[in-house]
Amino acid sequence: MEKVEVVDGVVGNAVEVVQAVPEKVQASAERLKAMIDSLSGMAVDFGLKLIAAIVVLVGGMWIAQRLSRAFKRMLQRRGADASLVTFLGSFVNILLRIFVIIISLTTVGVQMTSIVAVLGAASLAVGMALSGTMQNFAGGIIIMFLKPFKVDDIITTADGKTGVVKKIMIFTTEIHTFDNQVVLLPNGALSNSQITNLSMTETRRADLSVTISYGDNIDAARKEILAILKADKRVLRDPAPVVFVADLADSAVVLGVRYWTKSADMLPSRGDMMEQIYNKLPKKKIHFPFPQMDVHVKK
Repeated sequence: MEKVEVVDGVVGNAVEVVQAVPEKVQASAERLKAMIDSLSGMAVDFGLKLIAAIVVLVGGMWIAQRLSRAFKRMLQRRGADASLVTFLGSFVNILLRIFVIIISLTTVGVQMTSIVAVLGAASLAVGMALSGTMQNFAGGIIIMFLKPFKVDDIITTADGKTGVVKKIMIFTTEIHTFDNQVVLLPNGALSNSQITNLSMTETRRADLSVTISYGDNIDAARKEILAILKADKRVLRDPAPVVFVADLADSAVVLGVRYWTKSADMLPSRGDMMEQIYNKLPKKKIHFPFPQMDVHVKK
């Protein structure tokens, strides 16, 4: 009898376990369904936020570009310096784009405190990695305040690059060379190196060297060169042009020629003067000597 009771108890427990299994399975299924529903809702919510962030980013960049252009036009209408227009326009454009990116991140759900913390850490890291870029930014500010040159000026840099300044931006300055090359120069180097501004003064002096043969009449050569200079309207009368003996070289007498013109006329006039001197001096029996050497042979 005791064995029968034990068997009945075991069977009863087994039946209870079998009956409890479907209930546990059903509870697990319900929890899984709830989790899937929650994840689906989160995915849909994040997707909508992501789409909104993309719309904000694209539209914001378009608006930022329009606003920066409007800002430049406003400065131009107010008669602001062209250098200031390009510099501030570039600066405002970058600030607006950063603002649009921050708004896009907050639209996705990124907390502002997190953005500030990331920007702080990133600015420190980027500042250390891009110290040269920060120097260029500081150099741009120095150029804008001290104004060693401005847009449309002709400058020569320390490494010999000569061109017309077209844009002064936050980090670089754009110049166009006379053979139509576009050169971007870092503002940091420009603010800390020698710059020759060829447009800062209204007039410039041109210096030429003319060699004539020993024995030729120096006064006749001087009168002919002065006549050529006075006939050219680009040569200023005050200060008056001068011709003088600059050197007694091995094979020739070197005449120095100095005259003043407007800054824009200096370079074009040099070539014209040299051509006229070459064509007219021989007609006055003034000769251009070739290098020569006397060789004495001893037997």
